[in-house]
Amino acid sequence: MEQIRTLSSERNTEFRLTFWGVRGTLASPGIEFQRTGGNTICAELKCGDRIIVFDAGTGIRELGSKLIAQNRVRKLDLMFTHVHYDHVEGTPFFAPFFLPDFKVNVWMGQLDGAKSAEDAMKGLMRRPYFPVGPGIFTADITYCDVPDCAEFDLGDGIKLRTAPLNHPGGATAYRIDFQGRSFAFVTDTEHVPGKPNQDIIKLITDVDLFAYDTSLTDEELPDFVGYGHSTWEEALRLRETANAGAMLGVHHMPFRTDDEVDKMERHIKKVHPPSGMAREGMSVDLMNLPVRVKQQA
Repeated sequence: MEQIRTLSSERNTEFRLTFWGVRGTLASPGIEFQRTGGNTICAELKCGDRIIVFDAGTGIRELGSKLIAQNRVRKLDLMFTHVHYDHVEGTPFFAPFFLPDFKVNVWMGQLDGAKSAEDAMKGLMRRPYFPVGPGIFTADITYCDVPDCAEFDLGDGIKLRTAPLNHPGGATAYRIDFQGRSFAFVTDTEHVPGKPNQDIIKLITDVDLFAYDTSLTDEELPDFVGYGHSTWEEALRLRETANAGAMLGVHHMPFRTDDEVDKMERHIKKVHPPSGMAREGMSVDLMNLPVRVKQQA
């Protein structure tokens, strides 16, 4: 697993991000996708002795196996941006759901067609699409419905903020602040050229690192209007406006080969060298990111 930062020396102040899947829309097997990774989207954020997971694409299966193997952490927060297939298809195969000693808080924003987070979970695991429902899970599961632009104290020094995203059916972005550092997870969202999303700007202002939907380029965007996705160019514009530290692009299209992702990253680094593209297995120690001057209140 690629290590782009060193481990924090204090376990209880560890603030580490790991990507277990970075693809959007559809998993991408094949040799031309191996360096970037073919699993759909899933990221793990360690906050001391707490674990927060963003989305449950196919990448969450391997993460689940890792969490089962370790005996220390048995409490998780699983935060869904939304429930389109590429963000939830690993849910029924997430091993901690099947162990009674795991406590899992499932977070979900407001979604068209679902009355609640629990209702959405039941909808994605029902016949004729899946043989069993979430009643098969034996973990202690709590469903948490997330309002737009909300703030939560998760305990253990962890603060959560949310923002609505422009995506068909609805989606939610999340920001975590911990030990004076911060990370935001912002996917899937479609921007309107020339009209920056003020909810996103507010969420990522002064953030140390944020992951953003870079499915497209500005040149490609007109062909995908209404699909709910953004571009690496818009990500960098938002970063500059919000005085954010660095951006990592996620939600790579299934047709985007390793060479194409590398090319997009080169363009990004010409504008802002600390930013780049997320790849499966990439791990970032947020405690070791450069300290920045924040915007004046």
